[in-house]
Amino acid sequence: MSSKQRVAVVTGASRGAGKGIAEALGATGAIVYVTGRTVEEGAAPLPGTVAATAEAVTAAGGQGIAVACDHSDDAQVKALFDRVREEQGHLDILVNNATTIHDALVDAGPFWEKPLELTEIWNVGMRSHYVASWYAAPLLLKSEAGLVVNTSSFGGRIYMHGPAYGAGKAAVDKMAHDMAVDFRPHNVAVVSLWMGLLMTERTQRVFDSEPEKYAELAAATESPVFTGRVIAALAQDPERMQKSGKVHIGAELAQEYGISDKDGKQPPSHRAFFGAPTEFGDAVVE
Repeated sequence: MSSKQRVAVVTGASRGAGKGIAEALGATGAIVYVTGRTVEEGAAPLPGTVAATAEAVTAAGGQGIAVACDHSDDAQVKALFDRVREEQGHLDILVNNATTIHDALVDAGPFWEKPLELTEIWNVGMRSHYVASWYAAPLLLKSEAGLVVNTSSFGGRIYMHGPAYGAGKAAVDKMAHDMAVDFRPHNVAVVSLWMGLLMTERTQRVFDSEPEKYAELAAATESPVFTGRVIAALAQDPERMQKSGKVHIGAELAQEYGISDKDGKQPPSHRAFFGAPTEFGDAVVE
Protein backbone atom coordinates (compact mmCIF):
# COMPACT_ATOMS: atom_id res chain seq x y z
CA MET A 1 0.00 0.00 0.00
CA SER A 2 1.23 3.50 -0.76
CA SER A 3 2.27 5.95 1.90
CA LYS A 4 -0.74 8.21 1.33
CA GLN A 5 -3.21 8.56 4.18
CA ARG A 6 -5.60 5.62 4.23
CA VAL A 7 -9.36 6.05 4.45
CA ALA A 8 -11.42 3.69 6.59
CA VAL A 9 -15.05 3.25 7.60
CA VAL A 10 -15.85 1.44 10.84
CA THR A 11 -19.54 0.77 11.39
CA GLY A 12 -21.10 0.46 14.82
CA ALA A 13 -18.34 2.42 16.51
CA SER A 14 -20.05 4.37 19.28
CA ARG A 15 -18.56 1.85 21.71
CA GLY A 16 -17.35 -1.71 21.98
CA ALA A 17 -15.40 -3.46 19.25
CA GLY A 18 -16.01 -0.69 16.74
CA LYS A 19 -14.59 2.00 18.97
CA GLY A 20 -11.40 0.05 19.68
CA ILE A 21 -10.94 -0.83 16.02
CA ALA A 22 -11.37 2.79 15.00
CA GLU A 23 -8.84 3.97 17.60
CA ALA A 24 -6.26 1.44 16.41
CA LEU A 25 -6.70 2.48 12.79
CA GLY A 26 -6.38 6.10 13.90
CA ALA A 27 -3.05 5.24 15.51
CA THR A 28 -1.76 4.39 12.02
CA GLY A 29 -2.63 7.91 10.85
CA ALA A 30 -5.76 6.92 8.94
CA ILE A 31 -8.83 9.00 8.21
CA VAL A 32 -11.56 7.01 9.96
CA TYR A 33 -15.29 7.54 9.48
CA VAL A 34 -17.06 6.09 12.51
CA THR A 35 -20.76 5.35 12.46
CA GLY A 36 -23.34 4.71 15.12
CA ARG A 37 -26.75 5.78 16.37
CA THR A 38 -25.66 7.32 19.67
CA VAL A 39 -24.97 11.03 19.35
CA GLU A 40 -25.64 12.11 22.94
CA GLU A 41 -24.17 10.54 26.07
CA GLY A 42 -26.90 8.90 28.10
CA ALA A 43 -29.14 8.22 25.11
CA ALA A 44 -28.12 4.54 25.17
CA PRO A 45 -27.91 2.11 28.11
CA LEU A 46 -24.13 1.88 27.67
CA PRO A 47 -21.64 4.77 27.54
CA GLY A 48 -20.20 6.09 24.29
CA THR A 49 -21.06 8.26 21.30
CA VAL A 50 -19.84 8.49 17.71
CA ALA A 51 -18.36 11.92 18.45
CA ALA A 52 -16.37 10.59 21.39
CA THR A 53 -15.00 7.79 19.24
CA ALA A 54 -14.04 10.24 16.50
CA GLU A 55 -12.21 12.34 19.09
CA ALA A 56 -10.36 9.23 20.30
CA VAL A 57 -9.31 8.45 16.73
CA THR A 58 -7.91 11.94 16.31
CA ALA A 59 -6.17 11.77 19.68
CA ALA A 60 -4.55 8.50 18.58
CA GLY A 61 -2.97 10.22 15.59
CA GLY A 62 -5.54 9.90 12.85
CA GLN A 63 -8.51 11.95 11.72
CA GLY A 64 -11.80 10.83 13.20
CA ILE A 65 -15.04 11.76 11.45
CA ALA A 66 -18.30 11.00 13.26
CA VAL A 67 -21.33 10.06 11.17
CA ALA A 68 -24.68 9.40 12.81
CA CYS A 69 -26.04 6.41 10.93
CA ASP A 70 -28.69 3.81 11.63
CA HIS A 71 -27.59 0.77 9.65
CA SER A 72 -31.14 -0.56 9.49
CA ASP A 73 -31.90 2.37 7.16
CA ASP A 74 -30.44 1.87 3.67
CA ALA A 75 -30.86 5.54 2.82
CA GLN A 76 -28.63 6.55 5.71
CA VAL A 77 -26.01 4.01 4.65
CA LYS A 78 -26.08 5.36 1.10
CA ALA A 79 -25.64 8.89 2.44
CA LEU A 80 -22.61 7.74 4.45
CA PHE A 81 -20.78 6.40 1.42
CA ASP A 82 -21.89 9.33 -0.75
CA ARG A 83 -20.13 11.54 1.79
CA VAL A 84 -16.98 9.42 1.73
CA ARG A 85 -16.95 9.61 -2.07
CA GLU A 86 -17.39 13.38 -2.07
CA GLU A 87 -14.77 14.02 0.63
CA GLN A 88 -12.17 11.34 -0.14
CA GLY A 89 -12.88 9.85 -3.55
CA HIS A 90 -11.98 6.32 -2.46
CA LEU A 91 -12.03 3.89 0.46
CA ASP A 92 -9.24 1.59 1.62
CA ILE A 93 -10.75 -0.26 4.59
CA LEU A 94 -14.34 -1.14 5.46
CA VAL A 95 -14.96 -2.78 8.81
CA ASN A 96 -18.48 -4.19 9.00
CA ASN A 97 -19.09 -4.24 12.74
CA ALA A 98 -22.55 -2.74 13.37
CA THR A 99 -24.63 -5.45 15.04
CA THR A 100 -27.80 -5.58 17.09
CA ILE A 101 -27.19 -7.38 20.40
CA HIS A 102 -30.32 -7.90 22.47
CA ASP A 103 -29.87 -7.97 26.25
CA ALA A 104 -31.57 -11.37 26.35
CA LEU A 105 -28.95 -12.92 24.06
CA VAL A 106 -26.98 -14.51 26.89
CA ASP A 107 -30.02 -15.61 28.90
CA ALA A 108 -30.16 -19.34 29.65
CA GLY A 109 -32.82 -21.41 27.98
CA PRO A 110 -33.93 -22.57 24.51
CA PHE A 111 -34.51 -20.11 21.69
CA TRP A 112 -38.31 -20.23 21.94
CA GLU A 113 -38.13 -18.84 25.46
CA LYS A 114 -36.16 -15.82 24.28
CA PRO A 115 -37.60 -12.74 22.54
CA LEU A 116 -38.13 -12.98 18.80
CA GLU A 117 -36.26 -9.68 18.57
CA LEU A 118 -32.99 -11.64 18.78
CA THR A 119 -33.41 -12.16 15.04
CA GLU A 120 -32.65 -8.45 14.52
CA ILE A 121 -29.01 -9.54 14.26
CA TRP A 122 -30.01 -10.75 10.79
CA ASN A 123 -30.91 -7.17 9.92
CA VAL A 124 -28.29 -5.03 11.64
CA GLY A 125 -25.49 -7.53 11.40
CA MET A 126 -26.01 -9.87 8.47
CA ARG A 127 -27.99 -7.66 6.09
CA SER A 128 -26.34 -4.39 7.09
CA HIS A 129 -22.89 -5.87 6.33
CA TYR A 130 -24.12 -6.67 2.82
CA VAL A 131 -25.65 -3.25 2.30
CA ALA A 132 -22.58 -1.37 3.52
CA SER A 133 -20.32 -3.48 1.30
CA TRP A 134 -22.63 -2.91 -1.68
CA TYR A 135 -22.47 0.86 -1.31
CA ALA A 136 -18.75 0.80 -0.48
CA ALA A 137 -17.74 -1.37 -3.44
CA PRO A 138 -17.23 1.40 -6.05
CA LEU A 139 -15.02 3.27 -3.57
CA LEU A 140 -13.03 0.17 -2.66
CA LEU A 141 -12.33 -0.48 -6.34
CA LYS A 142 -10.50 2.86 -6.41
CA SER A 143 -8.15 1.80 -3.62
CA GLU A 144 -4.69 0.51 -4.40
CA ALA A 145 -5.20 -2.31 -1.91
CA GLY A 146 -8.69 -2.48 -0.45
CA LEU A 147 -9.80 -4.52 2.53
CA VAL A 148 -13.22 -5.51 3.89
CA VAL A 149 -13.44 -7.08 7.35
CA ASN A 150 -16.57 -8.62 8.84
CA THR A 151 -16.20 -8.87 12.60
CA SER A 152 -17.44 -12.26 13.73
CA SER A 153 -16.93 -14.94 16.35
CA PHE A 154 -16.64 -18.65 17.02
CA GLY A 155 -20.43 -18.56 17.16
CA GLY A 156 -20.35 -19.04 13.40
CA ARG A 157 -19.13 -22.60 13.98
CA ILE A 158 -20.37 -23.72 17.41
CA TYR A 159 -23.53 -23.31 19.47
CA MET A 160 -23.14 -19.89 21.06
CA HIS A 161 -26.07 -17.92 22.48
CA GLY A 162 -28.58 -19.85 20.37
CA PRO A 163 -29.56 -20.21 16.71
CA ALA A 164 -30.28 -16.56 15.94
CA TYR A 165 -26.77 -15.49 16.89
CA GLY A 166 -25.18 -18.53 15.27
CA ALA A 167 -27.01 -18.05 11.98
CA GLY A 168 -26.05 -14.38 11.89
CA LYS A 169 -22.35 -15.07 12.43
CA ALA A 170 -22.24 -18.03 10.04
CA ALA A 171 -23.84 -15.82 7.40
CA VAL A 172 -21.27 -13.02 7.61
CA ASP A 173 -18.48 -15.60 7.47
CA LYS A 174 -19.87 -17.07 4.24
CA MET A 175 -20.60 -13.59 2.91
CA ALA A 176 -16.93 -12.68 3.25
CA HIS A 177 -15.95 -15.79 1.28
CA ASP A 178 -18.37 -15.06 -1.54
CA MET A 179 -17.64 -11.33 -1.74
CA ALA A 180 -13.95 -12.18 -1.96
CA VAL A 181 -14.62 -14.05 -5.21
CA ASP A 182 -16.16 -10.94 -6.80
CA PHE A 183 -13.54 -8.55 -5.40
CA ARG A 184 -10.44 -10.66 -6.20
CA PRO A 185 -9.88 -9.29 -9.74
CA HIS A 186 -9.83 -5.80 -8.23
CA ASN A 187 -7.19 -6.50 -5.55
CA VAL A 188 -9.69 -6.07 -2.72
CA ALA A 189 -9.38 -8.60 0.09
CA VAL A 190 -12.37 -9.71 2.17
CA VAL A 191 -12.10 -11.65 5.42
CA SER A 192 -14.21 -12.59 8.41
CA LEU A 193 -12.40 -12.11 11.70
CA TRP A 194 -13.24 -14.18 14.76
CA MET A 195 -12.64 -12.10 17.86
CA GLY A 196 -12.19 -13.51 21.34
CA LEU A 197 -14.08 -12.34 24.40
CA LEU A 198 -13.79 -8.57 24.23
CA MET A 199 -13.70 -6.37 27.29
CA THR A 200 -16.34 -3.98 26.00
CA GLU A 201 -18.62 -1.73 28.00
CA ARG A 202 -21.29 -4.45 27.86
CA THR A 203 -18.87 -7.14 29.08
CA GLN A 204 -17.54 -4.86 31.81
CA ARG A 205 -21.07 -4.29 33.07
CA VAL A 206 -21.64 -8.04 33.37
CA PHE A 207 -18.30 -8.65 35.07
CA ASP A 208 -18.84 -5.81 37.51
CA SER A 209 -22.12 -7.36 38.62
CA GLU A 210 -20.32 -10.44 39.98
CA PRO A 211 -16.57 -9.76 40.01
CA GLU A 212 -15.57 -12.91 41.87
CA LYS A 213 -17.56 -15.13 39.56
CA TYR A 214 -15.99 -13.65 36.43
CA ALA A 215 -12.43 -13.01 37.68
CA GLU A 216 -10.85 -15.88 35.74
CA LEU A 217 -12.82 -15.14 32.59
CA ALA A 218 -11.89 -11.46 32.75
CA ALA A 219 -8.21 -12.37 32.70
CA ALA A 220 -8.68 -14.04 29.29
CA THR A 221 -10.34 -11.12 27.55
CA GLU A 222 -9.06 -9.04 24.64
CA SER A 223 -9.36 -5.29 24.31
CA PRO A 224 -11.24 -3.94 21.27
CA VAL A 225 -8.04 -2.09 20.33
CA PHE A 226 -6.34 -5.47 19.89
CA THR A 227 -8.72 -6.36 17.06
CA GLY A 228 -8.04 -3.00 15.46
CA ARG A 229 -4.30 -3.60 15.55
CA VAL A 230 -4.81 -6.91 13.80
CA ILE A 231 -6.92 -5.27 11.10
CA ALA A 232 -4.35 -2.51 10.61
CA ALA A 233 -1.59 -5.09 10.16
CA LEU A 234 -3.70 -7.12 7.75
CA ALA A 235 -4.37 -4.01 5.66
CA GLN A 236 -0.62 -3.45 5.28
CA ASP A 237 0.24 -7.09 4.59
CA PRO A 238 1.57 -7.37 1.01
CA GLU A 239 0.32 -10.97 1.00
CA ARG A 240 -3.15 -10.11 2.26
CA MET A 241 -4.86 -11.44 -0.90
CA GLN A 242 -3.75 -14.93 0.11
CA LYS A 243 -5.89 -14.52 3.22
CA SER A 244 -8.91 -13.25 1.29
CA GLY A 245 -12.11 -15.27 1.33
CA LYS A 246 -11.25 -16.99 4.58
CA VAL A 247 -12.26 -16.92 8.23
CA HIS A 248 -9.38 -16.00 10.53
CA ILE A 249 -8.93 -16.11 14.29
CA GLY A 250 -7.78 -12.66 15.36
CA ALA A 251 -5.43 -13.94 18.06
CA GLU A 252 -3.65 -16.15 15.54
CA LEU A 253 -3.16 -13.35 13.05
CA ALA A 254 -1.78 -11.27 15.92
CA GLN A 255 0.82 -13.93 16.63
CA GLU A 256 1.73 -14.06 12.94
CA TYR A 257 2.14 -10.29 12.78
CA GLY A 258 3.86 -9.95 16.16
CA ILE A 259 1.04 -7.90 17.68
CA SER A 260 0.19 -7.74 21.37
CA ASP A 261 -2.72 -6.20 23.22
CA LYS A 262 -2.45 -2.69 24.64
CA ASP A 263 -1.43 -4.10 28.05
CA GLY A 264 1.41 -6.03 26.40
CA LYS A 265 -0.32 -9.39 26.80
CA GLN A 266 -0.74 -11.93 24.01
CA PRO A 267 -4.39 -13.03 23.94
CA PRO A 268 -4.70 -16.76 23.29
CA SER A 269 -6.42 -18.42 20.38
CA HIS A 270 -9.46 -20.44 21.45
CA ARG A 271 -9.05 -22.93 18.59
CA ALA A 272 -8.25 -25.78 20.99
CA PHE A 273 -11.58 -25.35 22.77
CA PHE A 274 -13.92 -24.11 20.01
CA GLY A 275 -12.31 -25.64 16.93
CA ALA A 276 -10.78 -24.42 13.69
CA PRO A 277 -12.30 -21.67 11.53
CA THR A 278 -14.94 -22.67 9.01
CA GLU A 279 -13.53 -23.61 5.62
CA PHE A 280 -15.46 -23.18 2.38
CA GLY A 281 -15.12 -24.96 -0.95
CA ASP A 282 -13.10 -23.60 -3.85
CA ALA A 283 -15.64 -24.26 -6.59
CA VAL A 284 -17.30 -21.20 -8.14
CA VAL A 285 -20.70 -21.52 -9.83
CA GLU A 286 -21.75 -18.34 -11.61
